[in-house]
Amino acid sequence: MIQKKGPVVLIDIDVDEVFKKALSMSRVDILDEIKKSGLKGRGGAGFPTETKWNLAGTASDDKKYVVCNADEGEPGTFKDRVLLSDYTDDLLAGMTIAGYVIGSTQGIIYLRCEYIYLYKHINNKIEERRKKNLLGKNILGKDGFNFDIYIQPGAGAYVCGEETALIESLEGHRGEPRNRPPYPTVVGYLGKPTIINNVETFITAMRIIDKGAEWFTKYGTDKSTGTKLFSISGDCRAPGIYELPMGITVKELLATVGGEDAKAVQVGGASGSCITRNEFNLTLAYEDISTGGSIIIFGEKRNMLDIAINFMEFFVEESCGQCTPCRYGTETLLEGLYMLKNKKCSIKYLKELLQLGETMQTASKCGLGQSAPNAFISILKNFKHEILCS
Repeated sequence: MIQKKGPVVLIDIDVDEVFKKALSMSRVDILDEIKKSGLKGRGGAGFPTETKWNLAGTASDDKKYVVCNADEGEPGTFKDRVLLSDYTDDLLAGMTIAGYVIGSTQGIIYLRCEYIYLYKHINNKIEERRKKNLLGKNILGKDGFNFDIYIQPGAGAYVCGEETALIESLEGHRGEPRNRPPYPTVVGYLGKPTIINNVETFITAMRIIDKGAEWFTKYGTDKSTGTKLFSISGDCRAPGIYELPMGITVKELLATVGGEDAKAVQVGGASGSCITRNEFNLTLAYEDISTGGSIIIFGEKRNMLDIAINFMEFFVEESCGQCTPCRYGTETLLEGLYMLKNKKCSIKYLKELLQLGETMQTASKCGLGQSAPNAFISILKNFKHEILCS
Protein backbone atom coordinates (compact mmCIF):
# COMPACT_ATOMS: atom_id res chain seq x y z
CA MET A 1 0.00 0.00 0.00
CA ILE A 2 1.36 3.39 -1.01
CA GLN A 3 1.05 5.74 1.98
CA LYS A 4 2.97 8.73 0.63
CA LYS A 5 3.86 9.68 -2.92
CA GLY A 6 6.85 11.93 -3.42
CA PRO A 7 7.94 14.29 -6.21
CA VAL A 8 10.24 11.93 -8.14
CA VAL A 9 9.51 8.20 -8.39
CA LEU A 10 5.80 7.88 -7.67
CA ILE A 11 4.64 10.49 -10.15
CA ASP A 12 2.79 10.04 -13.42
CA ILE A 13 4.69 10.93 -16.58
CA ASP A 14 4.04 10.48 -20.29
CA VAL A 15 6.31 7.47 -20.60
CA ASP A 16 6.24 7.30 -24.39
CA GLU A 17 7.10 10.99 -24.77
CA VAL A 18 10.01 10.70 -22.35
CA PHE A 19 11.16 7.62 -24.24
CA LYS A 20 11.08 9.53 -27.54
CA LYS A 21 13.01 12.36 -25.91
CA ALA A 22 15.69 9.92 -24.79
CA LEU A 23 16.09 8.49 -28.29
CA SER A 24 16.59 12.01 -29.63
CA MET A 25 19.56 12.40 -27.30
CA SER A 26 23.00 10.93 -27.84
CA ARG A 27 24.39 8.18 -25.62
CA VAL A 28 26.93 10.67 -24.24
CA ASP A 29 24.24 13.24 -23.41
CA ILE A 30 22.16 10.69 -21.49
CA LEU A 31 25.19 9.49 -19.54
CA ASP A 32 26.15 13.07 -18.77
CA GLU A 33 22.66 13.82 -17.39
CA ILE A 34 22.71 10.67 -15.24
CA LYS A 35 26.20 11.56 -14.00
CA LYS A 36 25.23 15.13 -13.08
CA SER A 37 22.17 13.79 -11.23
CA GLY A 38 24.39 11.74 -8.91
CA LEU A 39 22.00 8.78 -9.23
CA LYS A 40 23.21 5.72 -7.33
CA GLY A 41 21.76 2.24 -7.40
CA ARG A 42 18.58 2.03 -5.31
CA GLY A 43 19.24 -1.56 -4.24
CA GLY A 44 21.33 -0.51 -1.25
CA ALA A 45 24.91 -0.82 -2.47
CA GLY A 46 24.81 2.69 -3.94
CA PHE A 47 27.10 2.16 -6.95
CA PRO A 48 26.97 5.17 -9.33
CA THR A 49 24.57 4.34 -12.16
CA GLU A 50 26.43 6.36 -14.79
CA THR A 51 29.70 4.57 -14.00
CA LYS A 52 28.10 1.14 -14.40
CA TRP A 53 26.42 2.07 -17.69
CA ASN A 54 29.56 3.69 -19.05
CA LEU A 55 31.76 0.71 -18.21
CA ALA A 56 29.45 -1.63 -20.09
CA GLY A 57 28.97 0.84 -22.91
CA THR A 58 32.69 1.22 -23.56
CA ALA A 59 33.33 -2.52 -23.39
CA SER A 60 34.13 -3.86 -26.85
CA ASP A 61 31.86 -6.83 -27.49
CA ASP A 62 29.29 -7.89 -30.06
CA LYS A 63 26.65 -8.69 -27.45
CA LYS A 64 25.63 -6.92 -24.24
CA TYR A 65 22.80 -7.38 -21.76
CA VAL A 66 20.56 -5.21 -19.59
CA VAL A 67 19.24 -7.08 -16.55
CA CYS A 68 16.60 -5.83 -14.13
CA ASN A 69 17.03 -7.33 -10.67
CA ALA A 70 13.41 -7.80 -9.65
CA ASP A 71 14.34 -10.45 -7.09
CA GLU A 72 13.08 -8.43 -4.14
CA GLY A 73 14.06 -10.93 -1.46
CA GLU A 74 15.22 -8.74 1.45
CA PRO A 75 12.90 -9.29 4.44
CA GLY A 76 10.77 -6.22 4.99
CA THR A 77 11.05 -4.93 1.42
CA PHE A 78 7.99 -4.76 -0.85
CA LYS A 79 8.31 -1.50 -2.82
CA ASP A 80 9.42 -3.08 -6.13
CA ARG A 81 6.31 -5.25 -6.15
CA VAL A 82 4.19 -2.10 -6.47
CA LEU A 83 6.48 -0.61 -9.12
CA LEU A 84 6.32 -3.82 -11.17
CA SER A 85 2.55 -3.74 -10.97
CA ASP A 86 1.72 -0.04 -11.33
CA TYR A 87 4.74 1.45 -13.13
CA THR A 88 5.49 -1.35 -15.59
CA ASP A 89 5.79 0.85 -18.69
CA ASP A 90 8.21 3.13 -16.85
CA LEU A 91 10.44 0.15 -16.05
CA LEU A 92 10.37 -1.27 -19.57
CA ALA A 93 11.15 2.13 -21.06
CA GLY A 94 13.99 2.66 -18.57
CA MET A 95 15.52 -0.70 -19.47
CA THR A 96 15.24 0.08 -23.19
CA ILE A 97 16.98 3.43 -22.71
CA ALA A 98 19.75 1.65 -20.82
CA GLY A 99 20.04 -0.72 -23.77
CA TYR A 100 20.32 2.25 -26.11
CA VAL A 101 23.05 3.77 -23.96
CA ILE A 102 25.26 0.68 -23.66
CA GLY A 103 24.59 -0.77 -27.11
CA SER A 104 22.56 -3.77 -25.98
CA THR A 105 19.87 -5.63 -27.90
CA GLN A 106 18.51 -7.76 -25.07
CA GLY A 107 16.92 -7.02 -21.72
CA ILE A 108 15.99 -9.56 -19.05
CA ILE A 109 13.73 -9.11 -16.03
CA TYR A 110 14.81 -11.53 -13.30
CA LEU A 111 11.48 -11.81 -11.50
CA ARG A 112 11.26 -13.08 -7.93
CA CYS A 113 9.49 -16.44 -7.96
CA GLU A 114 6.99 -15.24 -5.33
CA TYR A 115 5.99 -12.51 -7.80
CA ILE A 116 5.17 -15.01 -10.54
CA TYR A 117 1.57 -13.81 -10.45
CA LEU A 118 2.87 -10.60 -12.10
CA TYR A 119 4.39 -12.52 -15.02
CA LYS A 120 1.32 -12.30 -17.26
CA HIS A 121 0.77 -8.61 -16.50
CA ILE A 122 4.37 -7.66 -17.29
CA ASN A 123 4.44 -9.86 -20.39
CA ASN A 124 1.26 -8.20 -21.67
CA LYS A 125 2.93 -4.81 -21.27
CA ILE A 126 5.95 -6.09 -23.20
CA GLU A 127 3.67 -7.25 -26.03
CA GLU A 128 1.92 -3.86 -26.10
CA ARG A 129 5.25 -2.08 -26.45
CA ARG A 130 6.29 -4.42 -29.25
CA LYS A 131 3.08 -3.59 -31.15
CA LYS A 132 3.81 0.14 -30.74
CA ASN A 133 7.40 -0.41 -31.99
CA LEU A 134 8.73 0.64 -28.58
CA LEU A 135 10.45 -2.75 -28.44
CA GLY A 136 11.78 -4.88 -31.25
CA LYS A 137 13.67 -3.93 -34.40
CA ASN A 138 14.47 -0.38 -35.52
CA ILE A 139 12.58 1.08 -32.56
CA LEU A 140 10.55 4.17 -33.50
CA GLY A 141 12.28 4.19 -36.88
CA LYS A 142 15.75 4.53 -35.38
CA ASP A 143 17.75 2.45 -37.82
CA GLY A 144 19.85 -0.21 -36.14
CA PHE A 145 18.39 0.21 -32.65
CA ASN A 146 17.04 -3.21 -31.81
CA PHE A 147 16.08 -4.13 -28.26
CA ASP A 148 13.70 -6.63 -26.71
CA ILE A 149 12.89 -7.85 -23.19
CA TYR A 150 11.89 -11.19 -21.73
CA ILE A 151 11.10 -12.35 -18.19
CA GLN A 152 13.09 -15.01 -16.34
CA PRO A 153 11.46 -16.33 -13.14
CA GLY A 154 13.83 -16.40 -10.17
CA ALA A 155 15.20 -19.47 -8.43
CA GLY A 156 13.63 -18.70 -5.06
CA ALA A 157 16.93 -18.12 -3.26
CA TYR A 158 17.85 -14.99 -1.31
CA VAL A 159 21.46 -15.16 -2.53
CA CYS A 160 20.26 -14.67 -6.12
CA GLY A 161 19.67 -11.03 -5.26
CA GLU A 162 23.48 -10.73 -5.40
CA GLU A 163 24.26 -9.83 -8.99
CA THR A 164 26.77 -12.56 -9.83
CA ALA A 165 24.61 -15.27 -8.21
CA LEU A 166 21.71 -13.86 -10.23
CA ILE A 167 23.77 -14.28 -13.41
CA GLU A 168 24.61 -17.86 -12.49
CA SER A 169 20.89 -18.53 -12.01
CA LEU A 170 20.08 -16.90 -15.37
CA GLU A 171 22.54 -19.24 -17.03
CA GLY A 172 20.79 -22.25 -15.51
CA HIS A 173 23.35 -22.92 -12.81
CA ARG A 174 23.04 -23.09 -9.03
CA GLY A 175 22.77 -19.58 -7.63
CA GLU A 176 26.22 -19.05 -6.16
CA PRO A 177 28.30 -15.84 -6.19
CA ARG A 178 31.25 -15.58 -8.55
CA ASN A 179 34.71 -14.35 -7.69
CA ARG A 180 35.24 -10.71 -8.65
CA PRO A 181 36.96 -9.30 -10.65
CA PRO A 182 36.02 -9.62 -13.44
CA TYR A 183 32.86 -7.61 -12.83
CA PRO A 184 29.58 -8.11 -14.74
CA THR A 185 30.10 -4.90 -16.73
CA VAL A 186 33.02 -6.70 -18.38
CA VAL A 187 32.18 -10.42 -18.02
CA GLY A 188 28.54 -10.92 -17.11
CA TYR A 189 25.69 -13.00 -18.49
CA LEU A 190 27.04 -15.63 -20.93
CA GLY A 191 30.45 -13.99 -20.54
CA LYS A 192 29.23 -10.73 -22.08
CA PRO A 193 29.17 -7.17 -20.67
CA THR A 194 26.07 -6.84 -18.49
CA ILE A 195 24.50 -4.11 -16.39
CA ILE A 196 22.27 -5.09 -13.49
CA ASN A 197 20.06 -2.50 -11.81
CA ASN A 198 17.00 -2.87 -9.66
CA VAL A 199 13.47 -1.77 -10.57
CA GLU A 200 13.58 1.58 -8.76
CA THR A 201 16.87 2.59 -10.40
CA PHE A 202 15.59 2.15 -13.96
CA ILE A 203 12.41 4.08 -13.17
CA THR A 204 14.33 6.88 -11.44
CA ALA A 205 16.60 7.20 -14.48
CA MET A 206 13.47 7.80 -16.57
CA ARG A 207 12.48 10.68 -14.30
CA ILE A 208 15.93 12.26 -14.64
CA ILE A 209 15.76 12.12 -18.44
CA ASP A 210 12.30 13.69 -18.28
CA LYS A 211 13.01 16.60 -15.93
CA GLY A 212 16.80 16.85 -15.85
CA ALA A 213 19.60 16.40 -13.37
CA GLU A 214 19.27 19.88 -11.88
CA TRP A 215 15.66 19.17 -10.90
CA PHE A 216 16.61 15.79 -9.38
CA THR A 217 19.42 17.20 -7.24
CA LYS A 218 17.03 19.62 -5.53
CA TYR A 219 16.03 16.66 -3.39
CA GLY A 220 18.22 14.72 -0.98
CA THR A 221 21.79 15.58 0.00
CA ASP A 222 24.95 16.40 -1.92
CA LYS A 223 26.15 12.79 -1.76
CA SER A 224 22.72 11.14 -1.79
CA THR A 225 20.60 12.95 -4.32
CA GLY A 226 16.91 12.49 -5.02
CA THR A 227 14.26 10.58 -3.14
CA LYS A 228 13.98 6.96 -2.06
CA LEU A 229 11.16 4.48 -1.67
CA PHE A 230 10.93 2.96 1.79
CA SER A 231 9.03 -0.19 2.76
CA ILE A 232 7.84 0.49 6.30
CA SER A 233 6.61 -2.36 8.47
CA GLY A 234 6.37 -3.31 12.14
CA ASP A 235 5.12 -1.38 15.14
CA CYS A 236 3.76 1.84 13.64
CA ARG A 237 0.35 3.32 12.90
CA ALA A 238 0.68 3.51 9.12
CA PRO A 239 2.90 0.81 7.55
CA GLY A 240 3.31 0.85 3.79
CA ILE A 241 5.37 2.43 1.03
CA TYR A 242 6.69 5.97 1.41
CA GLU A 243 8.67 8.12 -1.00
CA LEU A 244 10.89 10.36 1.11
CA PRO A 245 13.93 12.55 0.40
CA MET A 246 17.34 10.98 0.89
CA GLY A 247 18.95 12.32 4.04
CA ILE A 248 15.83 12.19 6.19
CA THR A 249 16.61 11.23 9.78
CA VAL A 250 15.27 8.05 11.33
CA LYS A 251 13.45 10.23 13.87
CA GLU A 252 11.71 12.19 11.11
CA LEU A 253 10.74 8.98 9.36
CA LEU A 254 9.25 7.55 12.56
CA ALA A 255 7.20 10.71 13.06
CA THR A 256 5.90 10.41 9.50
CA VAL A 257 4.75 6.79 9.87
CA GLY A 258 3.53 6.95 13.45
CA GLY A 259 6.32 5.02 15.07
CA GLU A 260 7.54 7.56 17.60
CA ASP A 261 7.45 5.04 20.45
CA ALA A 262 9.90 2.65 18.79
CA LYS A 263 12.76 1.30 20.88
CA ALA A 264 14.67 0.01 17.84
CA VAL A 265 14.64 0.20 14.06
CA GLN A 266 16.07 -2.39 11.70
CA VAL A 267 17.42 -0.47 8.70
CA GLY A 268 18.12 -2.43 5.52
CA GLY A 269 16.20 -5.60 6.32
CA ALA A 270 17.73 -8.71 7.85
CA SER A 271 21.11 -7.83 6.34
CA GLY A 272 21.06 -4.32 7.80
CA SER A 273 21.68 -2.94 11.26
CA CYS A 274 19.45 -2.54 14.29
CA ILE A 275 19.72 0.95 15.79
CA THR A 276 18.50 2.29 19.13
CA ARG A 277 16.85 5.53 20.21
CA ASN A 278 20.17 7.29 20.74
CA GLU A 279 20.90 6.78 17.04
CA PHE A 280 17.57 8.02 15.66
CA ASN A 281 19.20 11.29 14.55
CA LEU A 282 21.24 9.38 11.95
CA THR A 283 20.24 10.01 8.35
CA LEU A 284 19.08 7.52 5.74
CA ALA A 285 21.70 8.26 3.11
CA TYR A 286 24.71 6.58 1.52
CA GLU A 287 27.07 8.66 3.66
CA ASP A 288 25.35 7.62 6.90
CA ILE A 289 22.98 4.62 6.98
CA SER A 290 22.61 3.06 3.56
CA THR A 291 19.50 1.01 2.85
CA GLY A 292 17.77 -0.68 -0.04
CA GLY A 293 14.50 0.54 1.46
CA SER A 294 13.49 -1.90 4.21
CA ILE A 295 12.59 -0.28 7.54
CA ILE A 296 11.28 -2.57 10.31
CA ILE A 297 10.10 -0.83 13.49
CA PHE A 298 10.19 -2.55 16.88
CA GLY A 299 8.11 -1.33 19.82
CA GLU A 300 8.77 -1.64 23.54
CA LYS A 301 7.17 -5.07 23.87
CA ARG A 302 9.42 -6.77 21.32
CA ASN A 303 11.98 -9.27 22.57
CA MET A 304 15.22 -8.34 20.83
CA LEU A 305 16.79 -11.76 21.37
CA ASP A 306 13.85 -13.40 19.57
CA ILE A 307 14.32 -10.93 16.73
CA ALA A 308 18.03 -11.79 16.45
CA ILE A 309 17.14 -15.49 16.39
CA ASN A 310 14.55 -14.92 13.67
CA PHE A 311 17.03 -13.11 11.44
CA MET A 312 19.79 -15.66 11.99
CA GLU A 313 17.45 -18.58 11.25
CA PHE A 314 16.75 -16.86 7.94
CA PHE A 315 20.44 -16.64 7.05
CA VAL A 316 21.12 -20.25 8.03
CA GLU A 317 18.32 -21.24 5.64
CA GLU A 318 19.47 -18.96 2.82
CA SER A 319 23.26 -19.39 2.94
CA CYS A 320 24.38 -21.15 -0.24
CA GLY A 321 27.13 -22.87 1.75
CA GLN A 322 29.82 -22.08 -0.82
CA CYS A 323 32.27 -20.39 1.56
CA THR A 324 33.27 -21.56 5.04
CA PRO A 325 32.86 -18.24 6.95
CA CYS A 326 29.18 -18.03 6.00
CA ARG A 327 28.39 -21.75 6.04
CA TYR A 328 29.97 -22.32 9.44
CA GLY A 329 29.46 -18.85 10.86
CA THR A 330 25.68 -18.56 10.45
CA GLU A 331 25.14 -21.95 12.13
CA THR A 332 27.47 -21.08 14.99
CA LEU A 333 25.91 -17.67 15.62
CA LEU A 334 22.45 -19.22 15.68
CA GLU A 335 23.59 -21.89 18.15
CA GLY A 336 24.99 -19.09 20.34
CA LEU A 337 21.65 -17.27 20.27
CA TYR A 338 19.86 -20.45 21.35
CA MET A 339 22.39 -20.76 24.19
CA LEU A 340 21.61 -17.18 25.24
CA LYS A 341 17.91 -17.99 25.14
CA ASN A 342 18.51 -20.97 27.44
CA LYS A 343 20.87 -19.03 29.77
CA LYS A 344 23.82 -21.26 28.82
CA CYS A 345 26.09 -18.75 27.03
CA SER A 346 29.02 -17.32 29.00
CA ILE A 347 30.25 -13.75 28.56
CA LYS A 348 33.55 -15.14 27.26
CA TYR A 349 31.83 -17.20 24.57
CA LEU A 350 29.58 -14.27 23.68
CA LYS A 351 32.68 -12.18 22.99
CA GLU A 352 34.02 -14.98 20.79
CA LEU A 353 30.75 -15.03 18.85
CA LEU A 354 30.97 -11.28 18.25
CA GLN A 355 34.53 -11.75 16.97
CA LEU A 356 33.30 -14.52 14.67
CA GLY A 357 30.64 -12.18 13.31
CA GLU A 358 33.26 -9.53 12.58
CA THR A 359 35.40 -12.15 10.82
CA MET A 360 32.43 -13.13 8.66
CA GLN A 361 31.97 -9.49 7.65
CA THR A 362 35.45 -9.41 6.10
CA ALA A 363 36.10 -13.03 5.09
CA SER A 364 32.82 -14.13 3.48
CA LYS A 365 32.76 -14.36 -0.29
CA CYS A 366 29.65 -12.32 -1.05
CA GLY A 367 27.29 -9.78 0.43
CA LEU A 368 25.10 -12.41 2.06
CA GLY A 369 27.84 -13.76 4.30
CA GLN A 370 29.31 -10.31 4.86
CA SER A 371 25.98 -8.90 6.05
CA ALA A 372 24.53 -12.01 7.76
CA PRO A 373 26.08 -11.12 11.16
CA ASN A 374 25.03 -7.45 11.01
CA ALA A 375 21.78 -7.85 12.93
CA PHE A 376 23.42 -10.27 15.39
CA ILE A 377 26.24 -7.82 16.16
CA SER A 378 24.09 -4.69 16.37
CA ILE A 379 21.35 -6.28 18.49
CA LEU A 380 23.83 -7.92 20.88
CA LYS A 381 25.82 -4.69 21.30
CA ASN A 382 22.87 -2.32 21.54
CA PHE A 383 20.62 -4.51 23.70
CA LYS A 384 23.20 -6.45 25.68
CA HIS A 385 21.74 -5.47 29.06
CA GLU A 386 18.19 -6.40 28.03
CA ILE A 387 19.27 -9.77 26.59
CA LEU A 388 21.56 -10.82 29.43
CA CYS A 389 19.12 -9.74 32.14
CA SER A 390 15.93 -11.08 30.62
